[in-house]
Amino acid sequence: MSDDLFLAIDEGTSSARAIAYDAEWHPVATAARRLTTDHPQPGWAEQDAEAIVVAVVEAVGEVLAAVGGTERIAAAGLANQGETVVAWDRHSGAALAPAVLWSCRRSQAIVDRIDAAGDGPWIRERTGLPLDPYFSASKLRWLLEEVPAVTSAAEDGRIAFGTVDAWLTARLGGGSAAAGSGSTVETARTDPSTASRTQLFGLAALDWDDDLVRTWGVPRATLPALVPTTGDLGSLSHSSWGGSIPLRAMVCDQQAALAGQGGHRAGTVKATFGTGVFVLANAGDAVPEPPDGIIATVAWGSPSGAGTYALDGGVFSAGAFLEWLHDDIGLLDAPAGLDVLASQVPDAGGVRMLPALGGLGAPWWDPAARGTISGLSAATRRPHLARAALDSIAQRTVDIVESMTPALSCQVGTLRVDGGLTGSELLVQRLADLAGRPVDVASDAESTALGTALLAAMGAGRIDEAGAAAVVGTKRRVEPRLDEPARQAERAAWRHFVRGASALVEPRLISRDQSSNEE
Repeated sequence: MSDDLFLAIDEGTSSARAIAYDAEWHPVATAARRLTTDHPQPGWAEQDAEAIVVAVVEAVGEVLAAVGGTERIAAAGLANQGETVVAWDRHSGAALAPAVLWSCRRSQAIVDRIDAAGDGPWIRERTGLPLDPYFSASKLRWLLEEVPAVTSAAEDGRIAFGTVDAWLTARLGGGSAAAGSGSTVETARTDPSTASRTQLFGLAALDWDDDLVRTWGVPRATLPALVPTTGDLGSLSHSSWGGSIPLRAMVCDQQAALAGQGGHRAGTVKATFGTGVFVLANAGDAVPEPPDGIIATVAWGSPSGAGTYALDGGVFSAGAFLEWLHDDIGLLDAPAGLDVLASQVPDAGGVRMLPALGGLGAPWWDPAARGTISGLSAATRRPHLARAALDSIAQRTVDIVESMTPALSCQVGTLRVDGGLTGSELLVQRLADLAGRPVDVASDAESTALGTALLAAMGAGRIDEAGAAAVVGTKRRVEPRLDEPARQAERAAWRHFVRGASALVEPRLISRDQSSNEE
């Protein structure tokens, strides 16, 4: 076996994973540590920030022990869970509050305040992002206003803010943090793909934006340094590892999955099925004009300072919705067994579900929407509910694909998918049917980890884009079976349902600039 191993550190919402790949891109060692999400109030989601560090340290340490130590690692990449934020003391390195997760809605009042001031249109133009608590800026402002320890640290000049990648590099990226006991803000860093999720970053300038940080009230000096997605990004180390590992890539998790699906060519569209569903399309090297309900973001930034852009849309509840149906209310079998249950019926028997436990994401962007189950009758059985649950995830994914693809300059062929839920053959078939296009299931379900490792190898000069794309494989292609009139009828019925379900809790479903999505 070659001594050159490429390490992917995938810090996601449900777990922190580490996977070492050999020179033939076979995984040779894997470790994971689960992360617990707390929901102290409806709509809130948070994690213990210190537990995130511990999970990463332990997962990486287990892999390093399995492969023979830090000297085996030629390059490491770090993927992170995007919009999630942490506030910490820049002197002690201690977290000052729980990590506020990407799915958390606690900062809605701050978003409403910014909207009322009339700042939404220019913020969307500058950042590619609509006003929504999903993005980081309002969460950071909430921490400043609502958490006394954060307010005090800000007044004393001790505060540091960042997404999870910045938090991890602050704790593991040099100085006293190398021993796992403290940090300085100077070691904290993030890349353009993650920074573009904060609503503090200008898409065209590829830099923190003074107007944005002023509007949100988040001092620029509290933010991490910006580095390219790939290149010599320093090192990560911890006393338990026995040395340091060369960090050669930092990337937001969904952009990592795009790379792991071979998405370096403009027009490539992928969907990753995990806690949520996240659809990204490579939009090329110019800032795209996003359609209504779709966001523009950075796919990755090169060492030369150039950027590759993407169109993006997310379903906030997918795997989380299925787990809730099983774990919390006991309505369905575990997600792994849903295919068997759902396949007992030819359709959902008129039952529909809206997987909106944390509001509706793209292209609807309705934070007031709530999860809904409708169409129940005396004939409804558990298989109908299982079928409706899988259908709802497929329908929500197609909502995004249909809104996104007309804005791409080149023709979109197949939809590439990855993630644990793609093990459901029924879900993938329904996705192909409702999208009206073939679906390619990735041969490696861990596309986020693979993409992170490939980007690290690119950052180390060990592979180029063509070589990285050649690594990616397809396990199976699923062709659509529905004829076009039937597909259109199902999609129209779904859109009607979404409007009605959302109106049950909030009369305003579609904002003025999204009325084109009604039909």
